[in-house]
Amino acid sequence: MNGDRVSANKEMAASKEQDCWDKEDLLTLLEFMRANLPPNDIGKYKTTESHMEWEKIAFKDYTAERCRQKWLELSHEVRKFRTLTELILDAQECVKNPYKGKKLKKHPDFPKKPLTPYFRFFMEKRAKYAKLHPEMSNLDLTKILSKKYRELPEKKKMKYIQEFQREKMEFEHNLAKFREDHPDLMENPKQSDVPEKPKTPQQLWFNHERKVYWKMHPDATPKEIKEALGKQWSQLPDKKRLKWINKALEQRKQYEDLMKEYKLRHPEMNVGAEEGTKFTVLTKAERQLKDKSDGRPTKPPPNGYSLYCAELMATMKDVRSTERMVLCSKQWKLLSQKEKDAYQKRCEQKKKEYEVELHRFLLTLPKEEQQRILAEESMRTGNKKAASSPSSKKPTSDAAKGGSEKPKRPISAMFIFSEEKRKKLQQDQPDLSENELSRQLARMWSNLSEKKKEKYKAMEKALKTECDKKQNSDKDDKGKLPEPPKTAEEIWQQSVIGDYMARYRNDRGKALKAMDITWNNMEKKEKMMWIKKAADDQKRYERELSEMRSPSTPVIQSSQGRKVKFEGEPKRPPMNGYQKFSQELLSSGELNHLPLKERMVEIGSRWQRISLAQKDHYKKLAEDQQRQYKLQLELWLKSLSPQEKVAYKEYLSGKRKCSAKPAAPNAKVQVMQKAKSDSEEEEDDDDDDDDDDD
Repeated sequence: MNGDRVSANKEMAASKEQDCWDKEDLLTLLEFMRANLPPNDIGKYKTTESHMEWEKIAFKDYTAERCRQKWLELSHEVRKFRTLTELILDAQECVKNPYKGKKLKKHPDFPKKPLTPYFRFFMEKRAKYAKLHPEMSNLDLTKILSKKYRELPEKKKMKYIQEFQREKMEFEHNLAKFREDHPDLMENPKQSDVPEKPKTPQQLWFNHERKVYWKMHPDATPKEIKEALGKQWSQLPDKKRLKWINKALEQRKQYEDLMKEYKLRHPEMNVGAEEGTKFTVLTKAERQLKDKSDGRPTKPPPNGYSLYCAELMATMKDVRSTERMVLCSKQWKLLSQKEKDAYQKRCEQKKKEYEVELHRFLLTLPKEEQQRILAEESMRTGNKKAASSPSSKKPTSDAAKGGSEKPKRPISAMFIFSEEKRKKLQQDQPDLSENELSRQLARMWSNLSEKKKEKYKAMEKALKTECDKKQNSDKDDKGKLPEPPKTAEEIWQQSVIGDYMARYRNDRGKALKAMDITWNNMEKKEKMMWIKKAADDQKRYERELSEMRSPSTPVIQSSQGRKVKFEGEPKRPPMNGYQKFSQELLSSGELNHLPLKERMVEIGSRWQRISLAQKDHYKKLAEDQQRQYKLQLELWLKSLSPQEKVAYKEYLSGKRKCSAKPAAPNAKVQVMQKAKSDSEEEEDDDDDDDDDDD
């Protein structure tokens, strides 16, 4: 392959030396190629090129092969991945104007760009430093010289800057002259009378400040200028920012007027009726700043609880943002109903004042602005629900809920202690705020001895037992299913949640994240203890579930279609090797830390990874268990009494009403065979149910 490419390159080089193609000959070649193209050229250019008949294209002294070679040279100058028709058009343009577009700078008359101040310094000092440090690479020399240039005094830098500015003026003068001499090479932008879209306040400010920054830092790159001005814009005061906001809005008005004139001049253009009005030049923050400066009133909180939180948060500058709402909620609960009603009345009064002020503000605005503000108000009230306070939540009746209320969680020992000491501490130190009071009580609890803490812990246990009794009574009354099994991670989290909550100052979100990270980083050996506990919990759940479902006497299948097990009935074994493999994994408890869906996915992926010999091993085990099951089933059917056989038969016939016909009443042998086959098919259904339960 490499030899063919080398020979092809040699042939192309030889053809370049031999063939002296004129511009007219090249254009003739392309015209002949264009004439020999298929009428509907929609295929890839390579395909069309391979079907090209070069004998028809040959002209003058140029053979078909020389024409093909010349086309390959020309096609290197144009971009591919298009049809051959488009390539030929581009090649014609390239032959007529070889320096047009990106190759303009290769033109012999195009002026050379001046070197920047840093590159002048670099070219001047590079040879000297290369002699002093011959062992250094080009990269190391560049690092040293860039550092030297940064450390250069401003006076010495000015030498390079002045040279750069002088040559830059010459370059701009020569470039203007080049454009006059070669107007056909310059790409004229599309002349269009469509009005230019208005700029944002930041863009207007950036264009103004960029010139000033460029004068002060002539050697700065565009990226450095953008980053520096971006920081300045973020720190710009509101008064200065409003100046550019007003300029952007003025430009927007001019743009809308120009768009109206453009639509009148070009009715044939498909321009929407609302073109220009949907385009916004202000961000949400800039729009709020503009409205505030125009006198738009601030909207009050939706209810008394929000008003209380807003006032309290103003004094919580030292408190973390994640803890503020928790503290606000606790302090709100401690207020009396009269105090809560007072906040609600203040909130209603502020809402009335806001409506009056908003109406006055709207009268000072034009109709378009009025519609915008009214639309914003309707969006706020329609989409955002008011934050409900803890006192505003009305307890629903038992009839509405359809059952008794869920019992509250028992309060902790620390909370019992703080409730007991709070009133006394308030009397002793009335100047303390609620926040300081809570901190003082927390310190008192931490300094309390263990003996004194036992009293409050005993009270906590008593409350917990009462809560458990209520929960158990509710379970007995409702007849719920047993408590679902916990995963290994849930059991581990339950054992360490107290330590993590103390470490993260009762921030449950942070504590849960930290526990997730810790569990994921734990090794399998460390997790084994919790995996075993999860397996025990799974067995407990299955045992309680079977006790609840299995009656002491045989019961016919209910109308709801639940699975019923008869006393002494042998359990259906796995039907194949895969079921045996999955049963073994599930019973070991190794996958109990995964959710149900992920367990089955993991089992499937493991089954695919094991070898064929292992799969055959599980298949043989399943076949052996099937044989044993058939023997046990025959013995169990013989041990049944006539009444139990009738009940079992009715149970199986109820399961197979839709698919099977009832057996003849006098054929005893057929009944027993039918019972056996039905039991096997019934156990298939049971096995599917077992898989679902797992």
